Amino acid sequence: MPLKRQETASGARVPLGNLRPDTVVSEGGMSKMGSRNLALYGIAVCAIIGGGLVSTSKSQPSRIASKSDRRATDPRQAMVATLFSSRPHSSLANEAQVFDRFVGTWDADFSFHLDDGRVTHKKGEILFGWVMDGHAIQDLWIGYPTEQQKERTMGTTLRFFDKAHHQWRIVFVNPEASYVVTTQGGVEGDRIVLRGVDTDGLPIRWTFSEMTPDSFHWQGEKSHDGGKTWRVEEDHHMKRRS
Repeated sequence: MPLKRQETASGARVPLGNLRPDTVVSEGGMSKMGSRNLALYGIAVCAIIGGGLVSTSKSQPSRIASKSDRRATDPRQAMVATLFSSRPHSSLANEAQVFDRFVGTWDADFSFHLDDGRVTHKKGEILFGWVMDGHAIQDLWIGYPTEQQKERTMGTTLRFFDKAHHQWRIVFVNPEASYVVTTQGGVEGDRIVLRGVDTDGLPIRWTFSEMTPDSFHWQGEKSHDGGKTWRVEEDHHMKRRS
């Protein structure tokens, strides 16, 4: 989804009210995640690589045993291993296709449009994967360290389909920035559009577009006139790694 940490050209952090959701930053040494089914392991943000991470479906008892073995040998990984799901839940039916296309790891070129007209850039990566027995999909937005910012920053999005309101609901969290925002929406033509209200009370619009199996475009916009016009704050391009 978005990136909730925006920077000036000098690398200084912008006050929280000006931050946008998907901004997260990862160390250059972040492990690659292999297959599309090992994409994202939850808010705990623990990257686990190996055959022990599999669906908890009752139809796969041998794999459940493997998961139990992992919990027994490393209790710190128990929650993350249980959170992971290899596929969407069948109850989602065709709605699962909205975000299932993103499962995997993506190389990201993040762009931030500053108030003074300048545009800053940062490299990073995004990981998507199903969680909670396939009832939700989660992503992790990572931006790599720079000379000005030595440590990575991270944000994560939990997405689920609200059957009562027939729309996708989104919760984005950046703990380091003390930032939480919610949006909702779904497919509009050839795009995915999510709308909400930022922490400063202004309307925001997040859009996935130009979606192919190997790339997609994400824009974060804000309106200062009640939705009559929109200003681009973030403009990101992703290419699939795995």
